[in-house]
Amino acid sequence: MKTASGNTSIMDMFEEGKVVKMCAPMVRYSKLAFRSLVRKYSCDVCFTPMIIAADFLRSVKARDSEFTTNKSDRPLIVQFAAQDPQTLADAACVVAPFSDGVDLNCGCPQRWAMSAGYGACLINKPELVEDMVRHVRNQVDNPDYTVSIKIRIHKDLRQTVDLCQKAESAGVSWITVHGRTTEERHQPVHYDAIKTIKDSVSVPVIANGDIKYLRDVESTHQHTGVNGVMAARGLLANPAMFAGYEDTPLQCIWDWVDIAVEQGTPFSCFHHHLIYMLERVSSQPERKVFNSLSSTSAVIDYLQNTYGSIHDPDTQICPF
Repeated sequence: MKTASGNTSIMDMFEEGKVVKMCAPMVRYSKLAFRSLVRKYSCDVCFTPMIIAADFLRSVKARDSEFTTNKSDRPLIVQFAAQDPQTLADAACVVAPFSDGVDLNCGCPQRWAMSAGYGACLINKPELVEDMVRHVRNQVDNPDYTVSIKIRIHKDLRQTVDLCQKAESAGVSWITVHGRTTEERHQPVHYDAIKTIKDSVSVPVIANGDIKYLRDVESTHQHTGVNGVMAARGLLANPAMFAGYEDTPLQCIWDWVDIAVEQGTPFSCFHHHLIYMLERVSSQPERKVFNSLSSTSAVIDYLQNTYGSIHDPDTQICPF
């Protein structure tokens, strides 16, 4: 099955039995330019940053600033924060012609989100989540358009299984499980919990949390039996991770420069991504100099002088 954009549909990827590799929704970071970069390096599916559905519907300015895409930016999932079914369904109908699915954020643990009725507080409202999934399913005309949820786990895993089974009954396409509770941040991921959820539903399950190298993709798949994995910080540090690179290759650095310049990426975003990419492959004095740079031209000059271009015959001596 091909999507309207001519790409293989996400559900077909699951049916083919491949471990689908996804770029997580990341506020400020998983925007079009970064999505364009990771797609060059074996990322199968990308998510937008989380968008507050009510603001998106209310403001043209919010729509223009929060949702930017192009024809090659597929398959694309738009992630929304929402607290009522009709708002989510209305937002889904707006983005459906330009994307392959919507995802409901049920995992953001930040206090502001939970106090507003968004994010991880929804894992304690399974009937509401069920209703929101059903509304999108009923109101988006395209039967191939996906509706998914991204969740965290409960301390009592029976509650998480109940949530997932309710979402499945409402027609959820797949479920992404961040294998930590709402209170946990950097504690080890509960892979056994992800496996329990995978074994409790028939829809595809995606594992999220601590995917830092390609080998983590396979080990997580082996441990849990999931249909795919989602990475966030691992891709920020190395956008070529899914292609098997241990650290960010020089080609990827220059690809980012080209994409960011072509798309007019604001300097702060352009620079922050490079700070992440260079962290593991540069010394502390080098990072101190690089982090202090304040213009795109200064960054390009620094990269050229420090590492050389990808076409430079001397680039074999660079640490990438």
